[in-house]
Amino acid sequence: MTRVALINPNWDFSGSIYFGCRCPHLPLELGISQHYLRQAGHSTLLLDAHMFDLSLVEIETELRGFGPDIVVVTTAPTYLFWRCAPPELRVPQRLTSALRELAPTLVAVGPHGSTTPGAALRKLDVDIVVMGECEHALLRLANGERDFAGLCFADENRIRVNGGPQAVGFVDQPPLDWPAEMVRRHHHHHHRFDAEPVGPGAEVEASRGCPYNCTFCAKENFRNGYRKRPPAVILQEIGGLRRQGAEYVYFIDEIFLPNAELLHGLVGSGVKFGVQTRIDLWKPDMLALLGRAGCVSIEAGIESLTPEGRAVLAKNCKMTTDQLADRLVEARRHVPFVQANLIEMPQDDDPVVQRWRRRMQDSGVWANDPVPLYPYPGSPDYRKLWGEPDNVAWERAHAHYLAMFDQFSDVQNERPAPLRELEMREIR
Repeated sequence: MTRVALINPNWDFSGSIYFGCRCPHLPLELGISQHYLRQAGHSTLLLDAHMFDLSLVEIETELRGFGPDIVVVTTAPTYLFWRCAPPELRVPQRLTSALRELAPTLVAVGPHGSTTPGAALRKLDVDIVVMGECEHALLRLANGERDFAGLCFADENRIRVNGGPQAVGFVDQPPLDWPAEMVRRHHHHHHRFDAEPVGPGAEVEASRGCPYNCTFCAKENFRNGYRKRPPAVILQEIGGLRRQGAEYVYFIDEIFLPNAELLHGLVGSGVKFGVQTRIDLWKPDMLALLGRAGCVSIEAGIESLTPEGRAVLAKNCKMTTDQLADRLVEARRHVPFVQANLIEMPQDDDPVVQRWRRRMQDSGVWANDPVPLYPYPGSPDYRKLWGEPDNVAWERAHAHYLAMFDQFSDVQNERPAPLRELEMREIR
């Protein structure tokens, strides 16, 4: 039996360019890994330092009591945000530095190691970096394996990268069972704006990956190929969350595609939920079913208001802008909150964008002020600019973004700091 500690850091986003939500969410990659480890007879400790607001001292105390053989640290706050992770490794750097002497084997998982494994290994000073989806790799490590595809580690005086990022089957993933106290503390309802929470929230993964290849999406090195779980399993997982008091779940799927069997199963369940999707994939009858099933929030990727802009982004969208607008308004008939996501594109004239936003808002649909595009390492946009990511890919993308834009997303309260400055603050 191997003793494995799985740690979600207590995230701090000050000075970061992070686009994701800053509230605690269920650490899905660690919860899934814990299930498989326990099923195989290993002992586990899952510490969600973000949800429980744990200090470094408190984490160290828990680990000393547990006595781990392997300590796993993730570099992004839950699978939900692997494709828009904080570019800097400041928080996990601080954690791995504190735990170095407490971990016989220190392992990092997440998008940074999946895209730039050598840089992640060096910056975090860990023994092993897992590339790609991590749940099966962690089980193999706990079983005593140390040399298989999807790992990066130091081998004498060189860094060894075994193959590339790995994917798992996913379709056979069982219902997850979260500790009651973790669900109770999950006060946040991700991307919900129709009402104040009454009970806890949660996150659920119905599918993984995406069949589309938009240029801005950094999914290729992790969570790429589209797979979906059986609706009965998803409904069982949601039923367990409901019994723990959860009022709302957010489907973290890269793209929540129409699924009549799942939606019919949710009708009458009492759960409210949110999704991110493409509105051009939904017909009016399915939007009506989505509303009846309990959906209260849709985040729809429109990105550009011109065919030329959508073509540059490789959206492969068959609808016109007017048709997209009509479908958004149709969705708003059934779902209380609908958002159209826009990206700042040179093909889109700003006065036209602002008129379209006002038109949507007059129809009850929220359309954000276009967000500058960040060329995440691992995305097609990054490769178009610089080729395959190397050990300074995150620094390069970050510097480019700061040089290109002087206005940032509405979640930024301050100008983001340069990446090297962010990471050096914590390791001097």
